[in-house]
Amino acid sequence: MEQERQLRSRTTPIPGLLLFELPVHGDDRGWFKENWHRAKMAAAGLPDFGPVQNNISFNAIRGTVRGIHAEPWDKFVSLASGRIFGAWVDLRRGPTFGTSFTAELTPGEAVFVPRGVGNAFQTLEDDTAYTYLVNDHWTAESQKDYTFLNLADEDVAVPWPIPLEQAIVSAQDKKHPRLGDVVPMIGRRTLVLGADGQLGTALRKAFEGDPTVEFAGRADFDITAGDSYKAVNWHAYSTIINAAAFTAVDAAETQEGRAAAWSINAVAVSRVARAAVEHSLTLVHISSDYVFDGTAEVHLEDEVPAPLGVYGQSKAAGDLAAATVPKHYIIRTSWVVGEGPNFVRTMASLAGKGVSPSVVDDQWGRLSFASDIASGIRHLLLSKAPYGTYNLSNSGKPQSWHRIAREVYRLLGADPHLVRAVNTSDYAKPGTAPRPRSSVLDLSGIRATGFDPPEANQRLAEYLKGLEP
Repeated sequence: MEQERQLRSRTTPIPGLLLFELPVHGDDRGWFKENWHRAKMAAAGLPDFGPVQNNISFNAIRGTVRGIHAEPWDKFVSLASGRIFGAWVDLRRGPTFGTSFTAELTPGEAVFVPRGVGNAFQTLEDDTAYTYLVNDHWTAESQKDYTFLNLADEDVAVPWPIPLEQAIVSAQDKKHPRLGDVVPMIGRRTLVLGADGQLGTALRKAFEGDPTVEFAGRADFDITAGDSYKAVNWHAYSTIINAAAFTAVDAAETQEGRAAAWSINAVAVSRVARAAVEHSLTLVHISSDYVFDGTAEVHLEDEVPAPLGVYGQSKAAGDLAAATVPKHYIIRTSWVVGEGPNFVRTMASLAGKGVSPSVVDDQWGRLSFASDIASGIRHLLLSKAPYGTYNLSNSGKPQSWHRIAREVYRLLGADPHLVRAVNTSDYAKPGTAPRPRSSVLDLSGIRATGFDPPEANQRLAEYLKGLEP
């Protein structure tokens, strides 16, 4: 047995399957090893997968074989005594389905097996015991999510040191299907909350055809109700996208609206954040330019919030809650345009009727088309971009609401001069919420991840064409 070995990991042909070399300290009495050390393992590359249960499997006779089982949780396996031959096969849906890897393990090695990777062990010595940590509890219900592969599958062709006909194999393991008949295990799922709004609708299109993404409108999941959280098996998920929000900016200034804004935009977000922390999920949370007072010409991601009105205050509080989640993306956007009521649709309707509206010309920003916000979110998740806050609007020269309204009229063939310019102070009525003067967001952060938002006027022209009968 090696002494004074250094803890280190190495990758394998199966994505996420990691092989570890463990320091084992021995003398005349026997040996000792740190089988699990969260900080050291994390530094060596092991995901902080949050184990909740520790199991031991004892095998009395050399040649005992267990597997190939792909389980709906992650596991970290290490030997307490003896020696085994391990075989792992990727049974997850994707391009590496069927990829295999084998290795011999002693107490000086360990392996991290991701959810959906089939694992099997053949004991090479009598009295072999191995221990494993898992990050979910076994239940009769969870067994329905298992995926299996026959130990003797000809396509994978595991090179068992002891031929299977000479080994001890359970009757059940002999019945498992060949690779061609295996139903691949889908990955952990993403849950989109607020899926019936402008952004939720765009997210449905962005993730169309992806069986791992689920969508929940308020009727399916009320983020303000505690029972909604209790009804979900969070271990089946890896990500929450919170697109739910109270967005009636002026209504938030009323007594009833103030309570609703804080309930949905702040208190409920803290509940979502708690679920994400407790189950080690990635949280994608949608923020707003209204968390700023608009005194800065361009808003950076690290600018200190200074909201002017109740809506902005409630959104800023929600951002603080979301930021407590270790794996979070806070997406700050502005002037959202998608399916449903919005400024561009309103101006298009007025243009078609020949109406001459008054529109403020002293508030500046960029439109954010919901389809591009959804694409940006998908990009961040798929590229595994660094966690944190990202500004995400469309690009191009900042414009006033007045200038955008005129562009809508022009593109629809109406006279843009029908749109009259007014100051915010002239336009505001009693009960109107204060707005930031500048809503321009710096986009260098999202661009650094490889996503370059399309130009706003280009998207505006395309959007208006989609509105034409």
